Amino acid sequence: MRNLRHIFKLGIKEMLSLLRDPVLLFLIVYSFTFSVYTPSKSAVMDVVNASVAVVDEDHSDASRQIREALLPPLFLPAVPISFSDINRAMDEGEYTFVIDIPPKFQHDLTKGIAPTVEIITDATAMSQAGRGPSYIQKIIDWEVRPFWAGGEKSRSRELVRLVTRARFNPNMQQGWFVAINQIINNISVLAIFLTGAAVLREREHGTIEHLLVMPLRPYELMFSKIWANGLVVVIAAMASLFLVVKGAIGVPVAGSIGLFLGGLVVYLFSVTALGIMLATMVRSMPQFGLLAFPVFIVMSLLSGGQTPLESMPIALQKIMQFVPSTHFVSFSQAVFFRNASASMVWPDLLKMFLIGCAYVAYSLTRFRRMLAAIQ
Repeated sequence: MRNLRHIFKLGIKEMLSLLRDPVLLFLIVYSFTFSVYTPSKSAVMDVVNASVAVVDEDHSDASRQIREALLPPLFLPAVPISFSDINRAMDEGEYTFVIDIPPKFQHDLTKGIAPTVEIITDATAMSQAGRGPSYIQKIIDWEVRPFWAGGEKSRSRELVRLVTRARFNPNMQQGWFVAINQIINNISVLAIFLTGAAVLREREHGTIEHLLVMPLRPYELMFSKIWANGLVVVIAAMASLFLVVKGAIGVPVAGSIGLFLGGLVVYLFSVTALGIMLATMVRSMPQFGLLAFPVFIVMSLLSGGQTPLESMPIALQKIMQFVPSTHFVSFSQAVFFRNASASMVWPDLLKMFLIGCAYVAYSLTRFRRMLAAIQ
């Protein structure tokens, strides 16, 4: 009980020290408010209100239907331009897409000849340029069916008809995924930086020497930093989930908040120990930033939040199984989007706990060596 009292009181000291650090307080507030809201609202990863122009060299019913079928919210109303204006309009960035319908377009369709339609794309708008041409192709294919002489024959050869139904996010709103992913990433980066800063702040200010003359053990100092900074991250993350994600953005959370909170505590057990381990490898905050940022970037890019884990090389997939963020991303997405129960996500919880135990044991060893070197 005496050791627990030491850990508790030292944790209170850590939180009081954090309250006196305006830079870290600003980082916490920013990470769970603007850093979550802005990307989910402003990041355009699909075709939305794309500007499009049509060069109609046929002036037929088929070409007019194609132009009238380009409708919001995917496209702005199509603007007719001449062939000689294509280069100027694209150079000035007036349109994202220019569709060039050739002469005798409808005539070729009625004769069963497949005409060529040119789509000119401004590839500087990468997200829209990647998906827009496929959308335009589908629109054109659908609109020219009544005019094509081989239309009925082609439909008769359709042996299988695919029907796609989107689950968990039926309107396919990218902002929902971005908001949740931002919270997951910010939890990782704050847990690492807060615990690392707590260790280095005492080394730089010389207060760690004062603690070493007290009847305190290394694990008491380490666990006090883990629970105090972990509690701060938990409070900030839950406040962001209710006020920003559910309130301001309007993302429906399908799963259990209590289950996510339990998984978050398990994850923080490991990632805060990682922050302490990184802090024992350096001597100042600038060095810690140079070391921690590459670690966080690797965790963010390869844990499955940015890119599906299944699309990575097999060797890399196996390596990332030893990183707790991989299992936390899988756990969080299952709980938030698919309403997964504890019986479904317990393997991820167990893996996070075992990895956390290994991280804590190694971090405590390095922490003891650091304290011994200071003495």
